[in-house]
Amino acid sequence: MITTNPFAELSAFISPSMMQIYVVLMVLFVIGGTILDMMHKKSAKYFFEQTEAAKKNAKREVGSGERNSLLVKTVTNEVLTSSEFSNPQRRMSHLLTMYGFIIFVATTAIMIFGYADAKGDATPAILPLLWHLGALMLAIGGYWFWFAIRVDVSVEGKPWYKVARTDMFILSLLGMSTFALLWSFSSGYGLFLALFIFASTFLFTTVLWSKFAHMFFKPAAAYQKKVFEADGSREGLPEVPDLTDAEIQKRFPDIPTYMGEKPAYMGHGIRREKPGHF
Repeated sequence: MITTNPFAELSAFISPSMMQIYVVLMVLFVIGGTILDMMHKKSAKYFFEQTEAAKKNAKREVGSGERNSLLVKTVTNEVLTSSEFSNPQRRMSHLLTMYGFIIFVATTAIMIFGYADAKGDATPAILPLLWHLGALMLAIGGYWFWFAIRVDVSVEGKPWYKVARTDMFILSLLGMSTFALLWSFSSGYGLFLALFIFASTFLFTTVLWSKFAHMFFKPAAAYQKKVFEADGSREGLPEVPDLTDAEIQKRFPDIPTYMGEKPAYMGHGIRREKPGHF
């Protein structure tokens, strides 16, 4: 079952061209929704203004080689490994969801455009295997986030079943992966197929109102922050000095008075407690 292309079987009822048109429409909805999101939130304008302001406050020029190095670090850290999450559970949930989504969407497109015909045995077995694996990874990561990580109930008092508009992204992801698996395992049961199509359509057509577009902005913001730190502009924020430095204590004599000659390191205070608030 998991080595069978479900879209090849579906082609007996829905033509491959209709499935391909649907995929193209969803891609256009994502592109259009992202552009509208940028216009609505003025994200591109914000990035441009931040870059221009940083040029005025920069203490050094960052060369193309260093920029490329920072870009590689952004891709390997913030994108591929999600190293910005200090909570290991949150990080694993995010990685499962992200890679599951990529594998699921990629294999869906390949099977629809390359092998969506009545002869299901023409599909390489690895593709439906990866399709089911991607859907399972997406479901595990999504449900892990929803039930265990989404809300710190003891602090915010929000149970898992209390839904807000910001939850439409994760809920549509869960719906898409769950109903895709149920549709496949039920041998093409019509109700699960309809729910799978509904969840997928909802996910890709609500980019403007969901967190879908943040997956494009997040790497850009991380890279921009690295450049600001490298050129010394620091987004206009003052640099935190070493409080044990004699010159700093001479400049600010109240430091040793109130904090001693060797003040304790005061950074990353939020990490002194177990991460549990999101």
